[in-house]
Amino acid sequence: MKFKGKTAIVTGAAQGIGRACAERLLADGANVVMADINTERLAEAAAEIGQPDRVHTVKTDVAYVAEVDALIASAVAKFGRLDIMVNNAGIAHIMDWLDVTEEIYDRTMSVNLKGAFFGTQAAARQMIAQGQGGVIVNMSSINSGLANPRVAPYAISKGGMNQVTSTAAVAFAPHGIRVVGVGPGTIMTEMIKGAFISDAGNNAILSRTPLGRYGEPSEIASVVSFLASDDASYITGETIYPDGGRRVLNYTVPVKES
Repeated sequence: MKFKGKTAIVTGAAQGIGRACAERLLADGANVVMADINTERLAEAAAEIGQPDRVHTVKTDVAYVAEVDALIASAVAKFGRLDIMVNNAGIAHIMDWLDVTEEIYDRTMSVNLKGAFFGTQAAARQMIAQGQGGVIVNMSSINSGLANPRVAPYAISKGGMNQVTSTAAVAFAPHGIRVVGVGPGTIMTEMIKGAFISDAGNNAILSRTPLGRYGEPSEIASVVSFLASDDASYITGETIYPDGGRRVLNYTVPVKES
C-alpha cells in the first residue's frame, strides 16, 4: 500500500495499458481517477474493478485543454488532492506514410502530444499549489526512437512526448515534481491483437523481440508503479523502455533478389 492516501489520474484508462495502470495503482493503495473518451468502456472497466469508494471516472478527451483541466478539478473535488498523473491516452493509425491525411495527423498530435503536454501542465499546477511534490508519468513508445513508417504520426508524436517529459522534468524539479516516461514495446492490448498484428505479422514482431514474446499490460503497469513510487525518487526526465530487448536489436529490411 505504498500509495495509501494518494490520488492518481490515469487517462485512456478504459482498456489496455491504461486500465492495467489504474488497477495496479489501486492495488498499491492509491485512490484512482480513470479518464477516457469511451464512456461505455470506462463504466464497464470501473464496474469490473470495483471499489467505488476509491475509483472515480471522468469522461475526457485529452485533445481539449478545457476537458483536461476539468479532469484535474474533478479528481481534486473527489479525493482532495493529486499526487500521480499518468498521461496514457493515445491513438495510432496503421497506414502507408503517403496515405496520412491532415485530419489523421492533426488528431494524432492533438491526443498524443498536445494531450500529454497540457496534462503535464495541469497536473503540475495542481501539485505546485499543494506544495508537496508529485510524479507525472508520460506513456511513450519504442517508436519514439525507432523508424516504423507504418505508424508515422504516432511515432512522431511519441518522439515529441519524450521532450515533454525531459523539459517538464527540468521545469518542475524545483517544486519536487518528478516527470518520467515509459516506452513500451509490443504489448498484448486490444489494439495490438487486431490491426497491428495483422499488418506487421506475428513472426515479424517476435523476430525483432529478443525475449521472444509479447509484453503484458500488467508488466507496463508495474514499471509505472515503480516510477511513481519513492523507490524511483532520484529518477526524473528519463523514459524507461520495457520492450523485451527490442530497442537494442537492429531492424531488418527485405533484401531484393538480384
